[in-house]
Amino acid sequence: MNSLAPSSRMNHEMDDDDVESETVSEAGDIGDRALHFSSEFTPEHGIVSVPGDQKLQALSSISTAKLSPQLVTPRYSNAKGSPEHIKEKDEGLPKALDYASCMIHLATFGILGVLTRYLLQKLFGPDGAGVTSDHTILYLDLPSNMVGSFLMGWFGVVFKGDISRVSEHLTIALTTGYLGSLTTFSGWNQKMLELGVNGHWLFSVLGFIIGLFLVGFSIIFGIETAKGFRWLIIWLKMRSGKGSCNSERSRKVVSCKRQFAVMVVLLIILGFLWGLSSRLVRSEFKHGESEAELWLACLVGPLGVWIRWFLARLNGRGIGRARLLKWIPYGTLIANVSAACVMSALAIVKKSVNAWKCDTIAAGIQFGLLGCLSTVSTFASEFNAMRESTHPWRAYAYAMITICVSFFFGILIFCIPAWQM
Repeated sequence: MNSLAPSSRMNHEMDDDDVESETVSEAGDIGDRALHFSSEFTPEHGIVSVPGDQKLQALSSISTAKLSPQLVTPRYSNAKGSPEHIKEKDEGLPKALDYASCMIHLATFGILGVLTRYLLQKLFGPDGAGVTSDHTILYLDLPSNMVGSFLMGWFGVVFKGDISRVSEHLTIALTTGYLGSLTTFSGWNQKMLELGVNGHWLFSVLGFIIGLFLVGFSIIFGIETAKGFRWLIIWLKMRSGKGSCNSERSRKVVSCKRQFAVMVVLLIILGFLWGLSSRLVRSEFKHGESEAELWLACLVGPLGVWIRWFLARLNGRGIGRARLLKWIPYGTLIANVSAACVMSALAIVKKSVNAWKCDTIAAGIQFGLLGCLSTVSTFASEFNAMRESTHPWRAYAYAMITICVSFFFGILIFCIPAWQM
């Protein structure tokens, strides 16, 4: 774990800029940070348990403690590094099995994210409610991006610390695996590119602006509703007199046996999903059905999740030894831009070859691998964290960098060849 441990850890003397960059880098795709929290991160490191919202973490802890001191067991220290938690003994899996378990968690929940995104496309698309379309600024992946950003406010911000007390791997599975795969930036960027190459440049610009506003509002709405739900839970516990956290401690998956049991169950589920997808891919290809791209996406989707999870460790590192511009989450930025570029390349391949098998394979890779490699829920979480920091301009700079770089390379890869055909 030492060679893979996060490179940016807080200490007692860190300034506000360091605190913000570390907070932003924790928002969503936490990567290796979530492994062995209790053994790797001692109170001296000062890690904030609720990512992207220091004020929410501080106010939540204070207000909850006032209501019922028995309900709160702070897991980590505050941003200043003062100890607030006595480290519990963690007797989890060995290092190799721990990583294997994490990868299985990511793959299983990543496939579930792909399936949910597909269902939302069908529900709100032309074959369903008819709200979204490939030819309007309300692109097909907009509902899944909004739903994923909303849920990120719940499980990636407000309740992230509570979920981590049950299982750090579950936190990774929900945020990086499920929500990261439920949302996709590359699909969003590609639809705006296609609108532009068809001459609808105004729609393309409006699609980015409206899309950014909707996902930004979705995560804010998710955070606010989650905070209200948390308050309701605390109030109900106070009324019922169940102000004890012993039950939460007993549910934590820390022992080797429990973690191994969970890993085996998820491995069986993953094997079933992959086996079913393989069989359906062969069947759909044989009969020439369009559903083949979905099952191919389920096969290759976990690879995109794994790549994004490894890239996430670049968040908060900065450039060079001086760690320049460390407030930019480079891991998320690279994942989104690279997925958008490959998405454009495959789109031009589909346009030039124009064969059913080629279209199906390319569409499956786009929907699965690239859809899972890129993410909007993490992007929205990081955007919201920067917007609420002492330097809110960083949020809009980060959004402009992500969108403009992806769109620029998309023009070079997709639009120019498309105009020449």
